[in-house]
Amino acid sequence: MKHKFDFEGHRGCRGLMPENSIPGFLKAIELGVTTLEMDVVISKDKKVVVSHDPFFSHEFCLKPDGSEIKEEEERNYKLFEMTYEEIKAFDCGTKVHPRFPKQKKMSVYKPLLEDVIDVAEAHASTLNLPQLFYNIEIKSTIEGDNIFHPQYDKFTDLLIEVLQKKDILNRTIVQCFDLRPLQYLHKTRPDITLSFLVENTLSFQENLSMLGFIPAIYSPEYILVDAGLMKFAKDNNMRVIPWTVNEVAEMKKLIEIGVDGLISDYVDRYEGIK
Repeated sequence: MKHKFDFEGHRGCRGLMPENSIPGFLKAIELGVTTLEMDVVISKDKKVVVSHDPFFSHEFCLKPDGSEIKEEEERNYKLFEMTYEEIKAFDCGTKVHPRFPKQKKMSVYKPLLEDVIDVAEAHASTLNLPQLFYNIEIKSTIEGDNIFHPQYDKFTDLLIEVLQKKDILNRTIVQCFDLRPLQYLHKTRPDITLSFLVENTLSFQENLSMLGFIPAIYSPEYILVDAGLMKFAKDNNMRVIPWTVNEVAEMKKLIEIGVDGLISDYVDRYEGIK
């Protein structure tokens, strides 16, 4: 089966709207992304919550009383130690993001994955758009086990449970920097599309050797894409979808070299390359 080029919205459309928020995902859909890219963590009450950080970031989140979170205290606000009701009380959209000053500001909370899926599916249907795809990152690390999240297998099982319940497994990529969830799913759920996230300076051969299998997708930081990787990928039926590509000139270069998709904070810039 030939895959169409995949235009992914990074954390929804982080350059334009609060990251990993329902309004951000809806905006990305309206701007024509193929795939919604997002991250998930686990709450104290075992809910799958859409969030990049396993704590409340000082950069763009505020406490329930509206006060600032200091950088040195942000790791005290672990989502894994809070119920979802407690998590929902924090505002992560009205504070100006220092790295994304053009974001539209609004009060948003970290949503449940199941709610994101429900709203996204309904919005795409209302707009008469093709079925959406999802690219969901498991935010696990060896160091974070039982501190910021459950053990990797329990974490992975909780995510798969939601995807099965919402019947979108066949339209979902599960991605991770952590080898363990990918290896676990490769053995237990070979039907699930896996993407190996990479930001280290090892060669792709070394990285794939550590992983132990060739995944459906290799997803490196965009500066790591070269002709050697692309040749290997084409020869081994492995797609290459780099992150996070925010300049149109870089997008065009990567398309010329043969990548299979892009992940960007500024999904409005895809219009210039489609």
